[in-house]
Amino acid sequence: MPASRRTDLLLLLLAIVWGSSYLAAKTATASTPVLTVLFVRYAISAVALLIFVRRISRRELRIGGVLGLTQAAVLILETYGVTHTSAANAGLIISLTLVLTPMLDRRRLPPRFYLAAAICVGAVGLLMSSHGLHAPGIGDLLMLAAAVVRAGHVALVGRLATGVRPLQLTTVQTLVGTALFAAPAIQHLPAIPAVGWLQLAYLALFCSVFAFLVQTWAVQRTSASRASLLLGTEPIWAVAIGIGLGSEHLTITAALGAVLLLAGTTWGQSIERKARLGAGPLLAVGSVAGGNDDGGAVVRAGGGQTAGR
Repeated sequence: MPASRRTDLLLLLLAIVWGSSYLAAKTATASTPVLTVLFVRYAISAVALLIFVRRISRRELRIGGVLGLTQAAVLILETYGVTHTSAANAGLIISLTLVLTPMLDRRRLPPRFYLAAAICVGAVGLLMSSHGLHAPGIGDLLMLAAAVVRAGHVALVGRLATGVRPLQLTTVQTLVGTALFAAPAIQHLPAIPAVGWLQLAYLALFCSVFAFLVQTWAVQRTSASRASLLLGTEPIWAVAIGIGLGSEHLTITAALGAVLLLAGTTWGQSIERKARLGAGPLLAVGSVAGGNDDGGAVVRAGGGQTAGR
């Protein structure tokens, strides 16, 4: 198999894994408190990442500590959000990060980018009112808040993490998350069922550690645009897995919202990429685990938040 084909397949597999994280998190929190789920995910990820880390500098500790706090805020909102909405809705709404992040990046964007963003906002409105006009559900609102906070987190990473080694930075963030959630979680560990441990191991090892290693490896072997295109299919997989494995369903209104949201985020990401390339080369920072992630950040050429999760 050609190297380029192998890289594409790994990136597509990564998008599928991220898309599956919403249903995995939703089912895990059905039997285990949210903060315990987060602690175990962070702890397993931290142990796995420490295997690859030999030395962490003071600067990496300082920056990782700050970003660990913002990343934990994203994860709290995402995980509580997915417990109160469908995995499909969660995966779609969080993709708003793709158009929110450039707005926080202090760069001038063409007017049509804001049209794409407006389409995304309207699409989220359709998702939230899929069963008729009513007050938005708490789960959808939490996912919307998570998208906003994640966009802020990604923008902050872009400002702080230049020149910082991504593996060390990610490891520090997972250690911060482990410490934050340890106290409220430890008492609930004995009550986690066997299937719950399997779900949490999947979230930590595949949706975080595997995601970090694969993305770091793959983006060095393909263009940022191609990687972004493949990883941008994450919301599609979130919907497909939520419907296929989670017995969820989309109403006609929600399906229309999903199509508009995917179209708006894809269009907006394309506009932002062209504007960025026209302004000259830029080293940007993307989220490691686009989905329901606790992975941190990876520095890569090209830019944007690579879906997520």
